[in-house]
Order: sequence, then C-alpha cells, then structure tokens
Amino acid sequence: MSEIVTREIARRRSFAIISHPDAGKTTLTEKLLLQGGVIHEAGEVRGKAGTKNTTSDWMELEKQRGISVTSSVMTFDFKGLRINLLDTPGHKDFSEDTYRVLMAVDSACMLIDVAKGVEERTQKLYEVCRYRRIPIFTFINKLDREGKNPLQLIDEVEQTLQMSCCPLTWPIGIGDRFMGIYHRLKKQFILYDQRRLENPPLVFSYDHPDFRQWWDRIPKDIAEKVTEELDIIENVLPNFDEERFLSGHLSPLTWGSAKQNFGVDIFLDFFVQFAPSPLPRRTEEGNQVDPSANFFSGFVFKIQANMDPRHRDRVAFIRICSGRFERGMKVYHSRLNREIRLTYSNQFLAQDRETLNEAFAGDIIGVTDSGNFAIGDSVSSSGPVRFEPIPRFTPELFCRVTVKDALKRKKMIDAIRHLAEEGAIQLFVDPAVGPGDPILGAVGELQFDVLLFRLRNEYGLEEVSLQRLTYTVVRWPRRGEVPVTQLNGNFRIYYDMSGHPAILLNELWDLKWAEKENPDVVFLPTPF
Repeated sequence: MSEIVTREIARRRSFAIISHPDAGKTTLTEKLLLQGGVIHEAGEVRGKAGTKNTTSDWMELEKQRGISVTSSVMTFDFKGLRINLLDTPGHKDFSEDTYRVLMAVDSACMLIDVAKGVEERTQKLYEVCRYRRIPIFTFINKLDREGKNPLQLIDEVEQTLQMSCCPLTWPIGIGDRFMGIYHRLKKQFILYDQRRLENPPLVFSYDHPDFRQWWDRIPKDIAEKVTEELDIIENVLPNFDEERFLSGHLSPLTWGSAKQNFGVDIFLDFFVQFAPSPLPRRTEEGNQVDPSANFFSGFVFKIQANMDPRHRDRVAFIRICSGRFERGMKVYHSRLNREIRLTYSNQFLAQDRETLNEAFAGDIIGVTDSGNFAIGDSVSSSGPVRFEPIPRFTPELFCRVTVKDALKRKKMIDAIRHLAEEGAIQLFVDPAVGPGDPILGAVGELQFDVLLFRLRNEYGLEEVSLQRLTYTVVRWPRRGEVPVTQLNGNFRIYYDMSGHPAILLNELWDLKWAEKENPDVVFLPTPF
C-alpha cells in the first residue's frame, strides 16, 4: 500500500453521538460542526420563525417536531483529521437505526444530562458499545441548568454502566451558580460568562496575575466545594490511560453546555487527541480485515430514500473497511454474487452532498443506488467478503396501509417498499393475496407516524390511513439451517422482503402452541 493511502487512513476518525432523548444530542452535533468551521451559524433544534434549523435534522418531520427520526452523516476536516460524525435518533422507536450506526463507527460520545444522569436509552446504547468494545467519550451536558452533584453523578455512571470514568475537566458550580470548568490536564480555569458567550472565554492559570482576584470573588461555598472535589478526584479516581480507553474500559469525561457552546471546543480537542483511527473489521468467518489491506472493502449500514425529493433518489451509505475507494470502480457484491460499478458517489453533510472521487478506510460514502443494495450488504475489490451481519429488531406492532383513491394503490405499494428498504419498517406478504396487500411491522408506534407523514409529504399520498392488526409476535421458522414453509397446526406462512418465511401471531401463547405442534422447528426472532 502506498504511503499516501496509509497516511490518509491514519487521519480518518468516525464516531457517533448517543444519548437518551432530550439530552442535547442534536444541539451538541450542531456546535461541533460550528467549532469545526463547517457551518458559521448554529441552528435551533426546532427553528422558530426567522431562525435556522439544525443541520443534522434535515427531514421535514424532524424540523416540525424537533426530534431526530433518522441518522445523519456529516463529514468535515478539523486539525488535519477527516472526521465522520453521525448523529443518531435518541427515541427508542428508532433503536435499530442507531444500532446500525454503531456498527459503522470506531468510537462514540455518550451524552448525559447533568440533571437526569444515566437514563434508560443511554444505558442500552452503552451496552451495545461495550459489546463491540467501542471506545467511549462522555460529555456531561447542560451545566447552565440545575443538576446532580458532580461526584454523585460520576459514581452513578460508574455503578450503572460498570465503567471507570476519568474527568478531564471539572465544573465550578452548576445552574445559576455555574462559573466555569477546570481543565485538569492544562491546569487552567475556563470562565463561563453568559454576557460574553460570543467571545472566547477568559482562561486563568494559577500563575495568571488576575487569577487570585477572580478566585476571591467566587462564593466561598463554591470555592471550598470545588477544592474538596478536585482533591478527591486527584487522589481517588484513576488517571487517564489511553490503552484502557481504547479497549472500552475507561471513559474520558468532560463537562459543558452544548446550548451555550461552552466546553464543546475542549471535548473536540480531546477527541482529536485520543480518538482511534480506523479499526479492523470482523467477517462472518471470524477473520479480521485490516484497514491497511491492499484492497477496497466495505458494508452498507444505512439506506435513505428521497434525500432529494425532486429526483426520488436512493442512497446507500457504505462504511469503508479497508483500502482505497475510487469513483467508478468495479466491486464484487457478495449477496448478488456478481460485479457492479460504483459510479455515483458522494460525501455528505446531512442532506447536502458533494461528488467524491476517492475515499479511504474509515470514511463513510453515499452511493446512488437503483436497488442493488440492502442493509448489511458487503462489497470488495478482491472477491467475496462478508462482514458480520447487522442486527435486526423484531417488530411488535403490525398494520395495513390503505389509500382512499384505488387508482393510487400501486403508487402507495411502491412507496411503502421504498421506505421499507431503509429498514425503518418491515414488510410481510401473504402469498395467497400477493404483494399488493402487504402487512407492515414496526418496533415502535412512532415509526408508523413517520411512515404516514412521509407517504403524504414525499409521495403526495394525502388520503392514506393505517389499519392496526392484532398481531404482536413474528417468528422465522427453521428446521436446522432450512427455512420452513409448512407447519403443523395450520399456521399461515408469510414472506418478508427477502423471501424468508415467517409466521405472525397474536400473542406469545400462540407461539408456545406452534412450538408444541412443531417440536423439530426452531422459531427465530430474526431471519438470520
């Protein structure tokens, strides 16, 4: 491999921001883009009249509701690094999208609300990161609001997540009495002053001529509390150990307020210094593909329809795992078992894109797709390569979609199939009825709300409605490695989008009956 390719791979960084809803994830993303010089004005999560919406929430529904419903990819350069930042949905109904993103990154930033601590979604997403041994940065947000005692909060993080924390900065007061943070590595005090947030903050070291005058103005109880806390963390908590961080056992922790853009620059500096370059990727056979391998390889972790509604486009997002990508190159598509050409490729800043001629291991590229790709597909310039499968979630809610105008039914079916290919909903077809009357499955109620909105907003299907079904369980029957297409007990067999047979049941009791009637059959919660 050439020296240029080796150097380019070494400067790649990819990470995702994970959190419980409303912890400030999209706001932090916006301020990171501002710090990185990508945008010159930060938007609001829910833009008011005359204000700018956030960059990562580009879908119309996201702008209206002020929530993220799909992951966004943002690529930018900062201090010599090429950074791929992925903003993920926080709501549990979109967990599958977030899990797919975590398969594509090399590190993550765990965002915690100082008032709420470790919440349910944060804990579940952390467990995914721990399973994959992804290094995790921690950012404690909203210091300008009242919150938990800092030492108690760190203890909560460590006890709940079973992970050691190393505070690299420390808060001086919280809420109305928030006065700044102490930078432990630089031994500097960074002052918070809401009156001059547009200007660089004042920074004092112990030997600064104005330090003593400023310190004496701090309320005595805050000064004593900070002094006591710093003494405790210096003597009790572990020092930063890069090896333990890279193995996922220690998290460097910083404090700040994303909304006020305070402490975000310090986090970004730590990220630049410590975030890992591209890591090896495991294949289905258990082998490792090294980023520096002399061939191109990657996998599809996300598909997005209608990023440009004017052209009804379909973009497959590929995480490059090894080597160098060149626009127009031929690659081997492992699932289709044939070669295809990757002609139209882009890098993204949320919805905005620009043509990409080359990319390297660690990058995330978007390839214009005419239907060749599905989530989890692997491609390589060196014959068949299959990376580890991306986990699928089991739907628990089911419905049919109807449209009032019968002449628009075909358009509706085509639109549903397009959206199902993104992985947000799952499609099931009764072979006796055919593909014209599919059943839709979802993990959460909000997925159906998004489906209806997009059918109306992106496809002009104004008179669509949902008919809820009584099913709550879906299973994929197998006898050994062979899919089962007939069962004892007259259970109806449906087929998913990939042609795998599945059964839909009203409740778990029905599943137990199916297992009793078919003792040699295994009923799997996913088709893989």
